[in-house]
Amino acid sequence: MEVFKIKKLSFSYALSNEKALDDINLEINSGDFILICGQSGCGKTTLLRHMKKELTPHGKKQGEVLYCGKTVENTEPFEVGFVSQNPENQIVTDKVWHELAFGLENMGLSSNVIRRRVAEISSFLGIQNWFGQDTNALSGGQKQKLCLACVMVMQPKALILDEPLSQLDPIAATEFIETLKKINHELGITILISEHRLEDLFAVADRVVIMDKGKIISCTPPYAVDIQHKISEGFPTAMRIYKGLSFKGQSPITVKEGRQFIDGHFDELPTICHNHKPLNDVAVEVNNVWFKYEKNLPDVLKGVNFTAYRGEVLCIVGANATGKSTALSVMSGIYSPHIGYVKLFGKKLRKYSVDELYGGVISMLPQSPQALFVQNTVEKDLLEMSDDISHVVSLMELKPLLNAHPFDISYGEQQRVAFAKILLKNPKVILLDEPTKGIDAIFKTRLAETIKNLAATGKTIIIATHDLEFAANYADRCAMFFDGTVISQDYTDIFLSENNYYTTAANRIVRHKCPKAITAQDVIELCKGKLLQY
Repeated sequence: MEVFKIKKLSFSYALSNEKALDDINLEINSGDFILICGQSGCGKTTLLRHMKKELTPHGKKQGEVLYCGKTVENTEPFEVGFVSQNPENQIVTDKVWHELAFGLENMGLSSNVIRRRVAEISSFLGIQNWFGQDTNALSGGQKQKLCLACVMVMQPKALILDEPLSQLDPIAATEFIETLKKINHELGITILISEHRLEDLFAVADRVVIMDKGKIISCTPPYAVDIQHKISEGFPTAMRIYKGLSFKGQSPITVKEGRQFIDGHFDELPTICHNHKPLNDVAVEVNNVWFKYEKNLPDVLKGVNFTAYRGEVLCIVGANATGKSTALSVMSGIYSPHIGYVKLFGKKLRKYSVDELYGGVISMLPQSPQALFVQNTVEKDLLEMSDDISHVVSLMELKPLLNAHPFDISYGEQQRVAFAKILLKNPKVILLDEPTKGIDAIFKTRLAETIKNLAATGKTIIIATHDLEFAANYADRCAMFFDGTVISQDYTDIFLSENNYYTTAANRIVRHKCPKAITAQDVIELCKGKLLQY
C-alpha cells in the first residue's frame, strides 16, 4: 500500500529564485524504512517538511504530495509524526508525563484512553522510570527519546525524523536506532529519516535516497548504492574501506561484514605507529573547577582538572549530560565556578577585561548556532564582527548564502556561518560545541582542514563532540567526561584503541589484527600490499 506519493514537486523559498526542491518524484510504501542523505543544503529537510502540513515551508510550490491517496493538506495532525533534530524545540511542558499527555489532550481523548496510551508507550520505549522527572533535567538522548514517545503515543501511520541523531552520544545513538527498528518491525510504522551519521542506518534502511541540489539522484537498496558517489566519504566505514582498496562487486556495510571482508582477504596486518604532536606551552588550565547552575541544585562540574596546549586540537567526548558543554561555557567565561579557577595563558580568567577576553583571546561556537545570529542576512551578521569578511566567506564557502536570512538556511549551513563569525575575532583559543552536527562529510573534511590550519598557527582548539570518527581523524588528544569531571586524557590513537564503545567502526573492524588502527584510511593503508586474493 502506498503511504506517500510525491509527484513533480518543486519548491522555492520566499524571496529566493533558486529551487530548494527540483522535480521530486518518490513513492513510499507502508512499512518502508527510508534513509535520505546528501550534502547540507541539498533539500532533505525541505522535502521532509512537505510531508507534514503543519511544517510545510512558505514559498512557491509546484506539484503535489499525497498521503494515503489524499493531499497532505487534508491530513489530520496526528496521522504523520515528526521528530526534529533539536528536541528543545518540541518539548513544551514541565514534566515527562505532562509532555506525553499533551498531544492526546489536544486530540480530545478521554482521561482513561490518555492514561492507557501513555502507560503503553512508556513501557514500549522503556521510559517508565523517568516518568515523573522534570523535562529540563533530562539528557539530550532522553529528550530525543521523549520527543519520539510523544509522537508515537498519538499512533501515527508514518514517522518522519530530521537528523535525530545529531545531538546523541554514540551509545545513545545506537539505542535510538534500535528503537526505530523496533517501531518499524513490530508496529509496521513507515519511517523516513534524514541523517549525516550513516554508519548504523545504512543496514537498517530498505532504500537509501541520495539528494543533490534539490534533486533525487539515486534511490536504491543499501547494497546497491554506488560507492563511487561524491558523498561516499559519509558512507559506512566498511564501504569506504572496500572502495579505498578498489574492490568490485557488492560492498560490505556493517562492522561485522567489514570484519569478515578483512578476514577473508588478509591473513595479517602490520603494526601502525601514530606520530604524537609535542605538547608545548599551556594555553588553557582548568583547576579543580566545581560549578552548579543554582545554589540549591547539585553540581554539574565536580572537580574538573584539565589542560590544553598551544597549537593542539583536543576533543572532549562522553555521554549526554556529563558536563561537556557546561565545561566549555566555564572555560569561555560565560559561567563562573564556585570552586576552582580557569587560566588562559597563565592568567586567571577573571583577571581579563571583557573587551580583552573576547577581543582576541577566546571565542566559543555554542551548540545552537542560531544563538549568534542577530541580523536578517548572513552578510550583515558577518559584517557586524568585521568590515573585512572576504577571507571567512571564501574559507567557509558562504558566498551563495550571503543574502539569505540565517534562519532560512540549513542547519549545516548555519554551523558554517556561526563558525565564520567567531573566526572574525581571530581568537587564540577556540571552543567548539558539536561543530560537526548537521554538517555533511564533504564539508566536515574542509572544516577539519581549517581547524588543523588554525592549530598550525598556534591556536588552541577544544571541541566537545559525539563524532568519534572526526576525533580519530583530526584530534591530537582526547579527554573523557564522566559524571561531571574529566576522568581520562590521552593521545587519540591510544585513547580510542583501548575502548570498546567509545571508539570507531574502523577500529572495531580490524582491532583483532591491528589494535592501533582507528580510521578508515589507517585500514586502507595497512591493507595495501597485504592482499591474499582479489
